[in-house]
Amino acid sequence: MKNKKPPEKQVVVGRQKQPSRKSPHSSPPRSITRDAPDVVFLAVTGMSPAVLTETIWALSHEAKPLIPARVCVITTASGRQAIESTLFKPEPRFGDMSPWDCLRTNLSARGFDLKDKLHFGTTGQDIRVFTTSDAVTGRTSELPDLRTPADNEAAADFLLDQVRSIVENPDTTLIASLAGGRKTMGALLYACLTLVGRESDRLTHVLVNEPFETLREFWFPTQPGGALKDLEGRAHDPARSRIELATVPFVPLRNLFQRDLTRKPGSFRSLIARCSQKVEALARNEMHLELAVDRPEMRVNGVAVKLSVAEYTVMYYLVGAIKKGEPPIGSYDCAANPVTLAAQDLYDQRDPNDFGDWRYKARPENRGFDAIDDRWITKKVSSLGEKLRANALTAALAPLLPKRRRFSLDLPADRVGLLSGS
Repeated sequence: MKNKKPPEKQVVVGRQKQPSRKSPHSSPPRSITRDAPDVVFLAVTGMSPAVLTETIWALSHEAKPLIPARVCVITTASGRQAIESTLFKPEPRFGDMSPWDCLRTNLSARGFDLKDKLHFGTTGQDIRVFTTSDAVTGRTSELPDLRTPADNEAAADFLLDQVRSIVENPDTTLIASLAGGRKTMGALLYACLTLVGRESDRLTHVLVNEPFETLREFWFPTQPGGALKDLEGRAHDPARSRIELATVPFVPLRNLFQRDLTRKPGSFRSLIARCSQKVEALARNEMHLELAVDRPEMRVNGVAVKLSVAEYTVMYYLVGAIKKGEPPIGSYDCAANPVTLAAQDLYDQRDPNDFGDWRYKARPENRGFDAIDDRWITKKVSSLGEKLRANALTAALAPLLPKRRRFSLDLPADRVGLLSGS
């Protein structure tokens, strides 16, 4: 998963400007940070383990160089095989060293003290494979790939456990990389960092310029062995590569949901559900909704949201039900008649001398208002949610809209009102 544009550029390293034609291995970094031996580098990988060497190399060449104490990789069974057969395979171009050992040797030659650093190998402690279990037999098995919804759910639970095991240790700092593997892996890792990560943790994404990102023999810019050839036989000097290390921002929610996020056991799905419920509770306490009476519009915490007449009709009923103290309706099909009556009420409020009055569109005989049913209501609630989520300032109202078994607006009466005037 290597995008062309990083979400936030942190540092650019590589041989962009070369003061001389000396060997790229001969000039050590300007300064070396002797970081504490508790930095854990966690990465998801697929069939291209070069993201590991690229990220380690980039971290060591930041303004404040950093060498992790330990490396932990989460991957599939196929990804583990790729690591064992490429990253740890001796290569003639590296003097029969593996790419990983070559990276360590290169960093040492450049002045880095790797004592108690970069602990990594092929044990189960170093390479952790996504696992799932059979619901009937209870037997566990490794996932060769993530292809089905069940695979992804199992991977989410596995990732959450792995991340949590690191961040719950106060003596560790986590640097995570979402650059490798399927996009689903990176998305799930981002979600896990958001749920249980700390302010001191970091999420990164490494990017490599063309053609080096597609050259399978490329591992890091200062690797020995000469030029690399692409599929068309053209030679490319690794020293000409550029690696960009982006820091991906995330919002650490653990302070907001401390009790839920540190409680065990808990699946990824159940944790999301518990946090979503608390987000909705917080939104209810901070939300203020005003429905205009002279135009199809509402204001959410002062932000105007323009509505279609059909969307307004749904909100007109929902706000009215809150003001009247009516209980929620249990299903969308049972809401069809009340919403139809709300449309009739709107139509009756029109100015009979003004055929441009927007409320004329709510006439029961008009197309769209002549057959209000559960499907009609579902579409209008969905379009309302899309409009609210399109603006970060109004998105918090979206989870409070009606749901399949609750046709109501989940707000107290003192949080809704009517807005008159232009």
